[in-house]
Amino acid sequence: MAARRLNVNVGVLGHIDSGKTALARALSTTGSTAAFDRAPQSRARGITLDLGFSCLRTALPPQLGPGPGELQFTLVDCPGHASLIRTIIGGAQIIDLMMLVIDVTKGMQTQSAECLVIGQIACQKMVVVLNKIDLLPEGKRQSAIEKMTKKMQKTLENTKFCGCPIVAVAAKPGGPEAPESENPLGVSELIEVLKSQAYLPSRDPSGHFLMAVDHCFSIKGQGTVMTGTILSGSVSLGDSVEIPALKVTKKVKSMQMFHTPVTYAMQGDRVGICVTQFDPKLLERGLICTPDSLHTIHAAIISLKKIQYFRGALQTKAKFHITVGHETVMGRVMFFSPAPADFNEEIQENVFDFEKDYLYQEQYLSKDSVSSEENKENDQAGEVQLPKQQWALLEFEKPVTCPKLCLVIGSKLDTDIHANTCRLAFHGVLLQGMEDKNYTETFLPKLKVYKLKHKEGQVERVMDDYSVIGRSLFKKETNIQIFVGLKVKLSTGEDGIIDSGFGQSGKFKIRIPDGLKPDTKMLLTVASKKKSKGGKGDMTKEDESSKNDSVQPVTISLSFKRYVFDTQKKMIQS
Repeated sequence: MAARRLNVNVGVLGHIDSGKTALARALSTTGSTAAFDRAPQSRARGITLDLGFSCLRTALPPQLGPGPGELQFTLVDCPGHASLIRTIIGGAQIIDLMMLVIDVTKGMQTQSAECLVIGQIACQKMVVVLNKIDLLPEGKRQSAIEKMTKKMQKTLENTKFCGCPIVAVAAKPGGPEAPESENPLGVSELIEVLKSQAYLPSRDPSGHFLMAVDHCFSIKGQGTVMTGTILSGSVSLGDSVEIPALKVTKKVKSMQMFHTPVTYAMQGDRVGICVTQFDPKLLERGLICTPDSLHTIHAAIISLKKIQYFRGALQTKAKFHITVGHETVMGRVMFFSPAPADFNEEIQENVFDFEKDYLYQEQYLSKDSVSSEENKENDQAGEVQLPKQQWALLEFEKPVTCPKLCLVIGSKLDTDIHANTCRLAFHGVLLQGMEDKNYTETFLPKLKVYKLKHKEGQVERVMDDYSVIGRSLFKKETNIQIFVGLKVKLSTGEDGIIDSGFGQSGKFKIRIPDGLKPDTKMLLTVASKKKSKGGKGDMTKEDESSKNDSVQPVTISLSFKRYVFDTQKKMIQS
């Protein structure tokens, strides 16, 4: 029986210049085609511009099952350069275990914090690596490492990685220019820690084949090779795969995993797939899949959560960089929540109910978005009530191709790179994509998001026991006809119905089916007498004093809801 090989994908993330590539090189025994800063501009600038992959093979540790076997760590070196954060987001979706590399002389930096955020969204386990310990003076090295370890433990306290292992290393003592003969420090200890953290990732060969391609090249006489990581399903020799970006389907001619030929690969494997020739420049990175299994969408409904480190409110109508699957495009958002009565309803995972009504929100509701005045009121009344789940409608500037139920991240990547601020704003799951270009006409009317509208006016005078004339609820030019039949409430408690317009100045007649209360009638009679008296200009002292404690006007409230995507703009009252 052949010894089994278990593959675990390890993301190497961290701030630029923290030594990620050197660490991946020190750890790995086999480089893949995409490894170690292959791009000429990468080597010239000394920074990683794209995901690099290499692998480390070691004996299978006992916690992963009996018998001989090999544990393969595929190391995904994610670029730390801030403008390339979209590449990291692309990489994080294929990671089982994360190594957060910290320059021990600098500690947490802006991008290390962003990498930590991405890790929390996309990853289950983490190891912190304090790199460049060779730069610490030998006499003070141990105490400096201990100090930084304590600092990192404090930083991770409120994250899901609280208590994760922290290992100190020097991946390339003496820096990039040092001779290769310099042995790295602490790397064998790090390998032991990685082995102890390795777990059996849940892998499922069923379902549609989907692979994230991060490198593409041609081999003369063979075909074109696409290397990447299988996100779902499996692939065998002879299968047909679709390249949605190029709208072509190709047959799998041969496959390799780190230079070893294979006939089958499944979810989580890193593989090179050779297909019949096409121009590799057309697909540097992207997705390939079972034919017809991906959809290209123009808009989407997502469930989402705000990232706590993002400063500022998430406003409806704002534009964000939206990373969907492995693409990043600009998109506009509209936030909405359950109707207030449903705020406490249990979260429905991965489904969206089009039968329900949803409440439009000017911004994502969070503790810090509720205005200070509301807070003052609510402080007395107890905790501010927030819904358990919130959603957004995303409208993309250009269509994106992605699997259903994929991870979505919204960021403000145009924020100044050097500003010490987290640019990742929200993350969520894509629940429903809209494939029709004319989705605003064909699809959005099904989405029952409403706005609550509230108008106030005043009763001008009584007509009889069952009707009054109102004013100040509508503008002069409003077509009152469309409001006829809507219910209103008087501040004195009576229910009324708008009956018709009255004259040309925006006044209207209200019918009171149960009749006016005697008190209300008296109040309105006094008020209109005062009005007519005030008009005569012979005001006595007594009148003046009674004007000062003048009668409160009777107000009229009109409340209704209007569905945002209703083409007929109907007004609805419960």
